[in-house]
Amino acid sequence: MARAIMIQGTGSNVGKSMIVAGLARAYTRRGLAVRPFKPQNMSNNAAVTVDGGEIGRAQALQAKAAGVDPHTDMNPVLLKPQSSTGAQIIVQGQVFGAQEARAFGQAKDKLMPYVLESFQRLCQSCDLVLVEGAGSPAETNLRARDIANMGFARTTDVPVVLMGDIDRGGVIAQVVGTHAVLEPDDLALVTAFAINKFRGDVRLFDGGRDDICARTGWPCLGVIPWFPAAGRLPAEDVADVPARARSAGEGLTIVAPQLPRISNFDDLDPLAAEPGVELIIAPPGAPLPAHADVILLGGSKATLADLEALRREGWDIDIAAHVRRGGHVLGLCGGYQILGRSIADPDGIEGPPAHADGLGYLDVETVLHPRKTLKLSTGVHLASGASLQGYEIHMGDTEGPGRAQAWLEVNGRREGASACDGRVQGCYLHGIFSSDAFRRAWLSQFGITAQVAYDMQVERTLDDLADHLEQHMDLDRLLKLARHPTHAA
Repeated sequence: MARAIMIQGTGSNVGKSMIVAGLARAYTRRGLAVRPFKPQNMSNNAAVTVDGGEIGRAQALQAKAAGVDPHTDMNPVLLKPQSSTGAQIIVQGQVFGAQEARAFGQAKDKLMPYVLESFQRLCQSCDLVLVEGAGSPAETNLRARDIANMGFARTTDVPVVLMGDIDRGGVIAQVVGTHAVLEPDDLALVTAFAINKFRGDVRLFDGGRDDICARTGWPCLGVIPWFPAAGRLPAEDVADVPARARSAGEGLTIVAPQLPRISNFDDLDPLAAEPGVELIIAPPGAPLPAHADVILLGGSKATLADLEALRREGWDIDIAAHVRRGGHVLGLCGGYQILGRSIADPDGIEGPPAHADGLGYLDVETVLHPRKTLKLSTGVHLASGASLQGYEIHMGDTEGPGRAQAWLEVNGRREGASACDGRVQGCYLHGIFSSDAFRRAWLSQFGITAQVAYDMQVERTLDDLADHLEQHMDLDRLLKLARHPTHAA
């Protein structure tokens, strides 16, 4: 039976996901069979698993760090926001339903059995489970039905290490304040703390570290310096996708509009890694740059709402001008649907039943339906013969005359659609730019030579991250803190 340890944070974006990935690689290199686990995640950046479900992309990266295939048990509850107050709920990889935030908060206890079931299965298959919390355990208003932080830790008796983020400031208050508001039984589970994202000489924080120790009674497992190579790992938040600038007149400029419900934006990471590519993520309120060579419309968790937002921003006008100038447009999944003639949602998958005209650059029409397509795929880029791998994750089918202009062959079938001149294309396949052969072929049509072996770069970065944690955290002590969990039904 595995031992387990949980990494919780003083807030969101303190680096929990990256730390768990680094720990997974470090302990795997020590010969342990490691599995990542996050009881509840909230993200529209999802990965398709070998068992035919979906989990948060961060847990897929952590599985890669541990040298295993991602599995739905690694993230049994995934919330995918569809509006400002509602989300699609994924349980053990499959659509469970959709709820408003208030209703979900009241129904969380119904999801705990699924969380425990997945956790138990993981514990039976490895030596060490690295559990990642969500947000902060100090959100006392959410404690009553919590399944993501101390609610899970208390139920399973898993010890907790609290991670603070010094880069955002006030880290002493972050850690000491968390200590102050935790219930006594929750407090008893916290065994240590660590400080993440320190810039400069870590010795300058010796006094702050000692003050936290004195005020909380918790030992410090390390003050972790800023890890500059973090941008080489797949981003969990679109704001973390690195932009790369270039000199005017050199290379290829790709602009990606940041739509409100953008999803699976890690499609951008391999392009951002290429030295010959300038990637611009256009935020709301900004026009799409006129010098762009390619506009890339990414995935969407709420395609009709994002289409409306695109028009509200005036980006449809920018796209029309771009096409008139001879520019290229690529739509992936939701972006593919937006580029078609129409999108219909007769069953109210994304909200009230609705229908909207698309941008009309591809002669296809999309009808959304309740059945969700989740599929790992291999294929070929028809123009070059380059092989590729990717995944599908969408609700809806897209058909029409434009499909005769398919530009990919996937799992033995033609996939995608093209405009007659080939400058506007779309497909349902995510992850294709991670395939070096395809990315090389796709960039070559713009005169760009791909220089990155993307998967090798990710593997090297995970090794570098593990080295970083070995140097700056007490991983021997952390491992000793892990213990065999209880398994409440």
